[in-house]
Amino acid sequence: MRFFLISDNTDTQTGMRLAGIEGVVTHDAQAVQSALNEALAQRDIGMILVTEKIADDFVQIVDEAKKDPEAPLILAIPDRHGSALGKDRITRYVREAIGVKI
Repeated sequence: MRFFLISDNTDTQTGMRLAGIEGVVTHDAQAVQSALNEALAQRDIGMILVTEKIADDFVQIVDEAKKDPEAPLILAIPDRHGSALGKDRITRYVREAIGVKI
């Protein structure tokens, strides 16, 4: 099983490349769609990593790819600048899910 990265910046791609993960840098919808199609066509790819910015900017494209039950797992990851979701996302998730403030 291999990983594949779709990133919006070269720093994230370089870091992942050092870890042995191939990928592409994209900035527009057509390039994101093309990169996803390329990754989905390769049967040995088990997980597609997309930066949070790509996932946020191209929600419809990423969500459409996630609908295929035979597709690899598609996971949004933070880039080198950190998570766009904030530092307290787990506590916020718990608070929203079960109503307990921790």
